[in-house]
Order: sequence, then structure tokens, then C-alpha cells
Amino acid sequence: MRKVICYSLFFFVCAGINAQVKEPASNSNTEQQLENITENNADVETEDDSYLQEMAQYQKNPININTASESMLKNLRVLSPVQIQNLIDYKNLLGKLINIYELQAVPGWDIATIQKIRGYVVVNDDPAIFTSLKKRMHGGDNTLLARLSQVLEKSQGYKIDPAAGKNYYQGSPQKLFLRYRYNYKNLLQYGIIAEKDAGEQFFKGSQKQGFDFYSAHFFLSKAGIIKSLALGDFTVNMGQGLTQWMSLAFKKGPDVLSTKRQADILRPYNSAGEINFHRGVGLTLAKGKWEATLFGSYKNVDANFITDTSQTAEDFVSSLQISGFHRTKSEVADKGIQKQLAFGGNFSYLIKRLHVGINAIQYNFKYPLQKQADPYNLYALSGKSFGNYSVDYGYTYKNMHFYGEAAATDKKYTAFINGILISTAANVDMSFVYRNISKGYQSLYTSAFTENSLPTNEKGFLSGITVRPTAAWRVDAYADFYRFPWLKYRINAPTTGSDFLIQFTYTPSKFFEMYARFKSETKSINYNPDNITLSPVIPQPKQNFRTQFSYKLSREFTFRSRAEAVWYDKKGQAAENGFLLYGDVLYTPYLKPYSGNIRLQYFETDGYNSRLYAYENDVLFSYSIPLFYGKGYRYYINFNMDLTKKITAWIKLSRYVYINNTTIGSTLDLINKNHKTEIKCQLLYKL
Repeated sequence: MRKVICYSLFFFVCAGINAQVKEPASNSNTEQQLENITENNADVETEDDSYLQEMAQYQKNPININTASESMLKNLRVLSPVQIQNLIDYKNLLGKLINIYELQAVPGWDIATIQKIRGYVVVNDDPAIFTSLKKRMHGGDNTLLARLSQVLEKSQGYKIDPAAGKNYYQGSPQKLFLRYRYNYKNLLQYGIIAEKDAGEQFFKGSQKQGFDFYSAHFFLSKAGIIKSLALGDFTVNMGQGLTQWMSLAFKKGPDVLSTKRQADILRPYNSAGEINFHRGVGLTLAKGKWEATLFGSYKNVDANFITDTSQTAEDFVSSLQISGFHRTKSEVADKGIQKQLAFGGNFSYLIKRLHVGINAIQYNFKYPLQKQADPYNLYALSGKSFGNYSVDYGYTYKNMHFYGEAAATDKKYTAFINGILISTAANVDMSFVYRNISKGYQSLYTSAFTENSLPTNEKGFLSGITVRPTAAWRVDAYADFYRFPWLKYRINAPTTGSDFLIQFTYTPSKFFEMYARFKSETKSINYNPDNITLSPVIPQPKQNFRTQFSYKLSREFTFRSRAEAVWYDKKGQAAENGFLLYGDVLYTPYLKPYSGNIRLQYFETDGYNSRLYAYENDVLFSYSIPLFYGKGYRYYINFNMDLTKKITAWIKLSRYVYINNTTIGSTLDLINKNHKTEIKCQLLYKL
């Protein structure tokens, strides 16, 4: 009888798939999240491509749903805790799945969910097989990736004569990236990375060793009681990000069920970013319902070093540098000047549907941290050592999942995050998140679900809802209210803020998908155009409307377009407006060794406050999210081709063209032209 039901579901879902789009909304939601991260991180794009590498590896070695653990399902970063628990309960009750489309019978699962994961999972009867270390060492995939990019126009930093004694870029304008990686079915991987940023020297001057940044890692998974063993560079993710979260993590967005942090505590690190990782050793042991992790790290950290000339005080560091750039004399002087020792661990236990974890991390530095004596820095990190400690939990009851983390520093400042995910009906999901983080709570290398980029000085409450009234329609909305009890940079008083979003997604067929989004947020900032003695802090409202659609013209061609408008401080003294419009053509021929896409875009804004962002397709394991302000055009051409069975090549050419501008950028990045062109080339060799 179960087989009859399963195959009936199979034909029903297949019919539904023919009538539905293959859920590109999940892709567009991820793109929006990445755009939000870039905007919140001061327009700096993340160089952590581990998520893209993981999903590519899952495509090649899919997870077996019948033998997958809760941890493996969490690593997909697609399923909610309620969906994962419902799947586990379903298998415990009825046994292994017969077909992937039987997932339709699991409570909380629908066609959209199945489409999100179908490329990364399989359903079969093969039991989990322990693979010997010897086989893991020789039966995997070896790849070598090389990437070169360069802005073709020469900026001011490369034109300054070194003899003039001014600040200038000491190296060449090329950015180079090399990565060798070995991976055996996500059970064993190791590799090495070498990277040079544009403007950094190469085999000369301060970089006689060649590349500016080197990284190596060895990572073993699922070897008996050893769940994870990390040597070299790795990341640590604990709790809900109050204590430590180094991997890519999303915040507010249309997917309201993505508010909870989910990932293994130890993860291998092999990306180009030079900040968010540990260097040392980490070990996770797991047996039955318990799991324990210990790790230790020692590495050099970039910092702004200050020499104290008095006889009674000691040298100190005024700030830790996070750019990773070593192009000028001052940036080179900051490289690795601070020494950082970090160690900590986690112990967790699973009692039926209740997970409880204890987390701790301690930092020790060679030089004490001492920020500038500004009022907003009163509670900033200081001294040679500090620690973070927390307890986190997760509990699933029927269609509800409760989670949270309570943390404290060694100075007894506290932080709390608590959330609830609820599937109120088959077509309705809700989420609620409350956070209360004291003004003195500080942590390093963290990414909690907060409005601030780091979890500190914030109280807030978010509520979100997703409604699927029909198979073709989806409505996502959230409201977030928050308060900053203490001063912040460029904000000379305690303030409040709010953020609202509503998005309608329409997918009437597998050929067409469209969404329309309205977002409104209000934050306060110092605004003092008249230069009065006390700078007033005033609310700055910002509204944004966007509509985007994708239409599959044929099996090979897809057309995609976005129109977006922004109103900053509408009817206020600092009022600015902005507009953006682009069109994409994507070419993906079936069973042909090449593909590509092009974009033509127009943008027009009154200034930086009305800037806009747009995700761009890029070479493999990379993406671009440029910002747009001023008036002009941008276009790019992206093409890739299999040169042989073992070698694949990518090339991307992009260009800004500004109207009524004679220069682009400022200071050392100033270009005395109205255009800026970048070329990016990449080769992937399968050894």
C-alpha cells in the first residue's frame, strides 16, 4: 500500500513540477541575503566561498536521505529544524523512503522544498559504509583552480612616484588566487591556498615569499568516534553566533525560517578571506547523544600598532585591521603585528527532541587593545585577554521549534537570543526572534541574528510570516523593531529603529517567476549640515521597491530583469532618490561544453545614501555585488567553456561607464576617466 501511495505522489508531484517553476525563488532569496551582507559590512564583499564549494560538492556526492544524520541535513542550509525533525520522525515510523517524491508525504514538506534540495540529495537503500583512511586518501577528487583579475584603468595609487615619498601602491594591479584541493565525498579533504590582492607586491619588497596570504587545511569527518578533525585553518561555529560564528550566515530576508544558525561546529577553511578563521587544531568527538569539541589556535593578526613614548605605559593596539590589504607602507606595517591565541570548546547533549550545548572561548593577545577615547568606545574590547561563555538550546515540540543562546563575557556583560519557528498550517510558517544584548557585551568573529554587524548594544524583536495561498503564489513579510541603548559610531545618542518587508512571489509555470518587494527602514544618524556645537541625531527613513522576473524563452535561453527604486529621507533635508534597471540573457545549452550570460544595466542616484546593490553571476565559486551611485551604465559578459575533459575556463569582462563624471573613486583609488573596466579569468584543472 505504501508503494502505491508513494508512486501516486510521484506522478502527482511530476505533474506539479510541469506546472510549477523549479523554485528559483530560493536562489533569488539567497542573492538578496548576500546583497544585504555586503550593504551591512560597509560595502565589502565576503571572500568566503565555502558555501558555494559545499553545495557544488553535494551536487557531485549527494546526501543519502535514508542514512543522513540531523547534522548533515542542517549543513544543506535549506531545511528548517521543524522539517528536519518531521523527516526523522517519518523515517522512524515508516522506515526508509522508497523515492525522493515520498518526501511530499512528510509533514511540513511541499513541492517547493523538494525542488530546493533535489540536486543535493538521493534516496537509496545503501547503508552508511565506513571507508578506510587509506581509501579516502587515494579515491577522491584533485582540483587546481587559478584565478586572475585586474582593473584595466590605472588608479592614482599606481601612478605616484615612489621617490616622492608619498603613500602609494607598492605592487602590481593584478589580483591572483590559487587553490589546490583534494576531497573524498566530504569525508576527507585537504588543500592549500595562495592569494595576492591588487596593489600588493609579488616575490619582491615586503613579499619576498611570493603571495601575500597562504592557507592550508586538513579535515577528516566521520571516522568512528571522531566526527571532525581539523588541522591547519578551520572555522568554529557555536550556538546562535553570540560566542563564535565564522562561517557565512544570513540575517533578515524573505525566507523567514532562516533565522536560526545551523552548522557543524568545526568546518574546513579554504577561502581567500584573511580574517575569519582559526589556525591550529580542532577535534569533535561524538557518540550516541553526546558531542564534545575542543580547539586551539595561534596566528598573527593585522593591527594598528601604537608605540607609547612614556616610561610608565606599554605599547598597545588601537584597533584590529580586517581588510586583509597590504598594499601601502602603512598597511604592510600593520601586517601580523598582533599575536592572537584562542582556545575553547563545546559540549552538547541530545535528549529526545531537546538539544543543549555549553560553549566557551578565550582570547589572549601580545599587545593590549586600547581604542580611542571616544564616548561610543566606552564599552569596546580592551586589554590583553577576554572570554565569551554561553549555553544554547533547541527544542522541537510538534510543529514548533524553540531555540536560543544565553551568553556572558568575563566582565559579566550578558547577551540573549531566543526564537520560535512555527508551521501553523501546511501553507503558513511563522518566526519570532527576540534579542537583548547589553552595551558592554563584545565578541570576536561572530555573526548573530542582529541588526548590528556584531552582537552588541542592541535590543530587538522580529516577527515574520510566509503564506502560500496557492501553488503559484507566495507571500513573505517581516517586521523588526530594535533599540541601541548606547552610542554608536556617528550616532551620539541612544536610538531606536524599525525595518519592514513584504514580498510577493508568483510562479505560474516552470518558465516564469516574478517577485515584487517593498522594504522600509528607519535608522538615526548624526546630521549636522549647519555645524552647530551639538550634532543632532535624527531619524533617516529609507524606502525601497523592487520587482524582478525571470522568463525561460527556450531550453537554452533565459531572460531576467530587475527594476528598483529607493527613496532616502523622503521630504527631509537630506532627501535622495535612486533608480536601477537591468536586463540579463542567460545561455545554457543542453549537453554542450559552454555557457554564458550578459547584462546591461542603467543606474541613477542622487548620492551615496541612495546607493543600490545588484548580485552578478561570476566565475565558478565566486560572485560579485557591486554598489551603484551616481549616474551611468554597467555591463558585463560572462562565459565559460570546457576546453578538455579536465580543463574548464571562465572569463568575465565588466565595465562601469559614468555620465557627467570625469573621475571615479577617491585618493589612491582615483581613476581619471569616466569608465572602469575589470577582467577576470579562471581555469579549473581536474588532476
